[in-house]
Amino acid sequence: LFLLTFQNVNAYCKDDNKDNSNKKVVYLTFDDGPYKYTDQLLDILDKYNVKATFFTTSAYPDYAYCIKEEAQRGHTVAVHTATHNYSKLYASTDAYWADFDQQNAVIEQQTGSKSKLFRFPGGSSNTVSKNYCKGVVSQIAQQSKEKGYVYFDWNVSSGDAGETSSSDVVFNNVTSQVAANSQYGKPSVVLQHDIKDFSVNAVERIIQWVLENGYSFKPLT
Repeated sequence: LFLLTFQNVNAYCKDDNKDNSNKKVVYLTFDDGPYKYTDQLLDILDKYNVKATFFTTSAYPDYAYCIKEEAQRGHTVAVHTATHNYSKLYASTDAYWADFDQQNAVIEQQTGSKSKLFRFPGGSSNTVSKNYCKGVVSQIAQQSKEKGYVYFDWNVSSGDAGETSSSDVVFNNVTSQVAANSQYGKPSVVLQHDIKDFSVNAVERIIQWVLENGYSFKPLT
């Protein structure tokens, strides 16, 4: 599933790709939170002054305050829909945007402004949505341009969405794919989930490796 979404990353990083040095840029992104591990993650990022991007949900409303923390600490806060419920949000374009607006209202409440950035649950090339409404993601993608929103996929998968529950495997997946992207002159957009403790536990090692190998970090904009 993740491999199908790579083609959109460069389209939405085109400004950065004007400078070939950006092949050494890593964008850490975290989906599905905030959750009980998000505070720990924010402290790790602060330790190394790394800025990341959080594609947020309201799946765990007790941790909504973390969205404010993310923004205040200089990270990019973006929409990943409120429910992450495929059957609900991919039932129609109207259903998707209703769910989207619900989450963006939470972001505005926490940060003072809405986000223009989002990530499709499953990515923009996911094959699951057609089970509920064929062609719905393509329609939403077109509508997003009209609404002034920008969506981001990824080209580095940590494997923490179901392939593994090992911090070591997450570390190896991320670092090997970042190195491969660099060889092809591409920046890396890394997919992790801050609702997975083993994935959060791999972040410090990932940061150390990235910095030791001459890369830099940026948040998506």
